Amino acid sequence: MSLDKLKLSKPLVAAMTDAGFLTPKEIQARTMSRILGGQDVIAVGPEGAGKTTTYVLATLMKLKYAFEEAPRALILVPDIEHVDHVLEQFKLLNRNSTFRILGIDSRGVIETQMNEITDGCDIIVAVPDRARALYLKLALNTNKIQLFIVDNAELIVKKGLQLPVVELANSAYKSQHVVFTEVLHDKLNHMIAPFMKDSAATIEVEEIGEKQAEVYQQMLYQVPNFRTKLNLLTLLLNDAEVFDKVVVFVNTRLTAQTVYKNFNHKKEGEISIYRSLFFDDKGYDDIEDFKANAEARVLIVANENLGELDIQGIPFILHFELPEQKETLIQRIVKHGDDDVVAITFSTDIELIEVRKIEQAIGQKLEVMELPEGLKVVDAASKPKKKKGEEDEDTSERGAAFHEKKASNQKNYNYSAGAKAKMTYKNKKGLS
Repeated sequence: MSLDKLKLSKPLVAAMTDAGFLTPKEIQARTMSRILGGQDVIAVGPEGAGKTTTYVLATLMKLKYAFEEAPRALILVPDIEHVDHVLEQFKLLNRNSTFRILGIDSRGVIETQMNEITDGCDIIVAVPDRARALYLKLALNTNKIQLFIVDNAELIVKKGLQLPVVELANSAYKSQHVVFTEVLHDKLNHMIAPFMKDSAATIEVEEIGEKQAEVYQQMLYQVPNFRTKLNLLTLLLNDAEVFDKVVVFVNTRLTAQTVYKNFNHKKEGEISIYRSLFFDDKGYDDIEDFKANAEARVLIVANENLGELDIQGIPFILHFELPEQKETLIQRIVKHGDDDVVAITFSTDIELIEVRKIEQAIGQKLEVMELPEGLKVVDAASKPKKKKGEEDEDTSERGAAFHEKKASNQKNYNYSAGAKAKMTYKNKKGLS
């Protein structure tokens, strides 16, 4: 498909060609006509899909002429880095400097920014909280905004900036609303619901990269919050017949302790922590001791200052939290030899961004599993009330530490096959 199919002006086609964009991306081909036609749009696509270029082109096309006193396009982005990136894209494509474009973020003095806006501008690229502050000071006039754009909406939600977005969107009630995001989830839907029209089109493109390496069987559980994760972990790992040898990865040593305490320890030494933070938490200093002990079933490992860890031969790898660097998780799920391993990931809405980046990197989607029956889904707004005199956690069965020294180099176990990782987690949770 050629750029002509996007129905851009000749100057914009020339600017795109000069910038090296010779053919439109899928997201541009599928959204441009809708945006130019005035429809509200929710566009979902991975990093590098061409989302920024799409709305920069659409903005330059829709505004047609420049130099009005009040801004006619407001673009909200999550942080300073994104402000700079969007301004660069406008500089690349707004070749004749036809439009006056203003970047607004925390680096500027707010009084100076007030003066810059009132002096006149056509397009504002801003972080939500600073834009709201200028709106409340009556410097940002939203009455003439024709195009209200939210970019990287998933990061805006992650940063907790929903309130200023909704307030600004509602103030620009005459405008067309366009949202770009890498993922779509309940928290994001809750943010955009007050201002997106019922006729809004949702367009999703998936650009999974080429498969880089063979990985273990991947399963994904999507849950609303941390407490529900704890409930799900407990529910799954109560099945000792299936999960007979598991490594559970969390991000910090404090979280490792929280997860450990959440279990009802029915059997001494069954659940333990790798290099635990506190001496009264049962644990191991060497993973080989965990592998060698047939009674030890679950090892909780913190990513914090972890370094190398040999988890080969353990049939279940469970990521309770996603590590900060996707490469950390990917290294653990790359297939080694004939090992039969099931890799299970828990993800909240906020973490779905990282899940998508992992899928892009490994070249395949994680299989989404149905939440099991009996799972208690915790309402994030409510906290369980403690009865008077009740302890925070059940510590009655926690005895003295048993940081075992290395018992023997001789291995009398074979978890590498994991009985085909328990028939690939009982035929993907069919539990037949």
